[in-house]
Order: sequence, then C-alpha cells, then structure tokens
Amino acid sequence: MTQPLFSGHSWDAEMLQRIYDAVQPIALEDLKLDVYANQLQVVSSDQMLDAYASVGMPYMYRHWSFGKRFAWDESQYRRGNTGLAYEIVINSDPCISYYMEENSAAMQALTVAHAAFGHNHFFKNNYLFKEWTDPSGILVYLQFASDYVAQCEEKHGLAAVERILDAAHALQSSGVFQARRAPPLSQEERQKRAVERRKYEAERYNELWYRTVPQSPIVYDQDEENGNGKTAAPHLPEENLLYFLEKYSPSLKAWEREILRIVRIVGQYFYPPRQTKMMNEGCATFVHYYITQMLWEKGLLTDGAYLEILHNHTNVILQIPWHHRLYSGINPYKLGFEMMMDIRRICEDPTGEDKEYLPIIAGCGDWRGVLKDAWANYRDDSFILQFLSPQLMRKLRLFAVSHQEGDDKLLVDHIHNARGFSEVRKSLADTYAVANRDPDIEITGADFRGNRLLTLRQNIKLGRTLHTKSALQTMAHLQTCWDYPIVMECATASGDIVSTFKIDDGTIHNK
Repeated sequence: MTQPLFSGHSWDAEMLQRIYDAVQPIALEDLKLDVYANQLQVVSSDQMLDAYASVGMPYMYRHWSFGKRFAWDESQYRRGNTGLAYEIVINSDPCISYYMEENSAAMQALTVAHAAFGHNHFFKNNYLFKEWTDPSGILVYLQFASDYVAQCEEKHGLAAVERILDAAHALQSSGVFQARRAPPLSQEERQKRAVERRKYEAERYNELWYRTVPQSPIVYDQDEENGNGKTAAPHLPEENLLYFLEKYSPSLKAWEREILRIVRIVGQYFYPPRQTKMMNEGCATFVHYYITQMLWEKGLLTDGAYLEILHNHTNVILQIPWHHRLYSGINPYKLGFEMMMDIRRICEDPTGEDKEYLPIIAGCGDWRGVLKDAWANYRDDSFILQFLSPQLMRKLRLFAVSHQEGDDKLLVDHIHNARGFSEVRKSLADTYAVANRDPDIEITGADFRGNRLLTLRQNIKLGRTLHTKSALQTMAHLQTCWDYPIVMECATASGDIVSTFKIDDGTIHNK
C-alpha cells in the first residue's frame, strides 16, 4: 500500500525533496512538460517582501521606487490588509522559484507543481519568451546592472544617477521593441560589447577636450535632408523611445546612455509576461490542479491534505461578482484555468456546438497536445480569440457593455447568445491586448542641425487620448534625456491633430 508523502502540516528539506520527486514524474512523463532545471529556495516573509520590491529578481540596481514599494507592501502585510504570494518564480535557466517558509506541507506540494513545473514549462516554451528573453544570461546581466549603477552613484553622485533613472523608468513602457528585430544577444556577447564600449570611451576621453571644445552631434550613416531642411535620423519613425535616446541624444554622457540601455533591456525582458499573464497563470493553475489530483489518486496525499489544496485552489480562482464593491476585473487565474479545463472537455467530450465553433480540436482526444501547442504559440488575446467556447462564455456569464462619453448609463451591447458570441469574445480579447492598453507613441522627427527639435506623435487608438497631467510629467522626463525642445502631437488615424504638448526651456505647454 502506498504511503502518503506527509501526514501533518510541518515539513523539512528532506520532505520537500520527496514532494518534488513525486511531482516530477507526473509533470514530465504524464503531462510531458519540458522545463528548465529547477532551483528551489525557501524564504522568510521579509525575503519575500524584498523580492516583491525588486520585481521578483534576486539582483536589481538600487532606486528609491523599490524602497517605496517595499515600505508599502511591508506596512500592508504587517497590518493584515494583504497576504504574500505562496511562491515567486523567475524566468531564468536554471528556473529559480521562492517558497514561503510559512507554507504547510500541502501548500508546498501545490506550489512546487504550480511554479517549478507549470510556470517553468510556459517560460521555456512560449514563443514570446523565446524571442524576447535570454533566461541563461538574465541573472548575470542583472548583477552587472546592479554593480554598474552602484559604480555610477559613487563616481557621479546619487542625485545624478537618480535623475537619469527616474527619466528612464518614466519612459520604460515606451522603451520596448514591440516587433523583435533580431534574436536577443547572448550574455557573453552583451558583456563583451559593454567592455569594448567602456574601453573605447576611456581611451578617447580627454578632460581638456570635453571642457573647452563644443561637442558635435552624433554622426549618422545617412545625411539626407527632409522637406523641412532637417537632418533625418535613421529608421524614423521609431517606437522605442529609450533606444532612440540612448543612440542619438545630443546631451547624454556615456554612462547615462548605459543606464538607459540597462532600463531598456530590463523592460524588454518583462514585456512577454505582460502579454501572457492570463495564459501563464492559467497554465500553472491547470498543472498544479492536475498533478495534485494524480498524487491524491495514487495515495501520496491524505484526504486532509488534498482538501487543503482544493480549498486554496478555490481561493486562487475565485471570481468576485461584477456588482460587488471589491470587483476589480476578471481574475486571470479563473479565466485561464477555466479555458484550459474547457479545452480538455472539448477534446474528450465535445458537444455539437463545440464541433461547429472549434472543429479542429473537438473530439481529437489529445488534450495534452492541444494545451502544449496553445501554451507555446499564443498570447492572451489570441488565445481567447481562438479557444473561448460559447459554453464557457455562458458558464462565466460574460457580456459586453459600452459607454458613451457624457452619459451616466452603461449599454449592454452583446450577450452570450449565438448572435453576440463573437462580439463578446472579441471585446474580451481586446482588453488583454497590450497594444490597446499602452499609448502608441513614436518619434517622427529630429532636427540635428538647427534647434534640435524632437518631434513625437501619439497615434490615438479607440478614441483614447493621453491624460494631460501624466503626459506633461512624462515630457519633462523626456527632456532630461534630450535637453532641447520637444513637441508631441496627438493625432487620429485620419491625421487630425487633437492636441499638442510642447516643452522648451523648461516650460511645458499644452495646446
């Protein structure tokens, strides 16, 4: 007779290893997951709060915003207003996951399955993470970034470094390449280039030259003039503001450019998680649910331990009703888990409706293969468009509403019937599209021969214009990196200019 892995709440390192050894064959042989090597670390609540503050990474450069985040999270936790995550997992190779030491043995079984195998598989196989991240080099790069910023603080002063970091953080959401232009550099190549840059800058530096001779603007490969008689910078329009400033700003020093590069690379690394939050958590939740069920069926979990796991699983996927005062949107754990359970149902026991809307997977029987294909090749919005079924939509009671500006009423446009299904699904998918949430701002012109005017354009989408106060604050940070006049126009798809923001000599205007 199979003996349970544990019978109480307490655990130690040896028991954690037994739990891992029991979970691993189900993940790799039954679900056939493909994961990085795992590194499990047990942390205290203070260490978990510290990981919160440093965006979950073991190394991070210093900045006041991280300390502010730590102070806020700690105060909320100490007052009992919020709890801490059972685990945090890092997209690295090996895959590092943190586990709270306060977790019971049953919760350690759940979190090992959730993080060490669910998230781990998604990180390694989803196409966005493959194209945008370098898991084998990220920790080394973050150590370099931490050391470099510390050296800059010592050499140039805390205020100067904080000033450029504040500006870079303010522009970070507009500092990513939304379309990958080239495969990410390996950590070895990135470090080699950084060493070569610093060596070159040290060799050509001359204090007398920099103090007495006016510095010329950056020389471009193309020296053509546009219709306004201004030198055209390469590759305009440019969507990545941090990249453009790093390469072409006429005022930044070499160390400031390196800090912009650091913030840009870190921001690019966290771009895929923003597009796959629902899928990633849904994948990990489905995996832990399946694996713990298998452990219980094999007799490796007691009934009490399994009930504790189910209780916490239910809390994780709890969906607050839309009319409740605590409602804050659709729970990504709930939607992701329900969609993946629904895919399994459609593969094994489809209805006539499923065969009509999802004919390729309906009745195929290979739900493992379908899920692994979805985890590898979709992001949140495309996953919803492809796999959300009418039956699940009815189960979740989804509907679409619209709101007209100036009207205090909401209009229910579509419900989960045959006529409204597609519109509700599309509306839901649109809410998960990062491109619909972030402002579309690009650099359209740069005058390097005259007054060095930098021209930006916000392409208005879905009728959403920039928030005036935030736009003006961001413009001020932008001038920190440019130091010359800047104009940003907000334009519709037809080219009509709705508003204009301008900053010149430290004065910000909004027309």
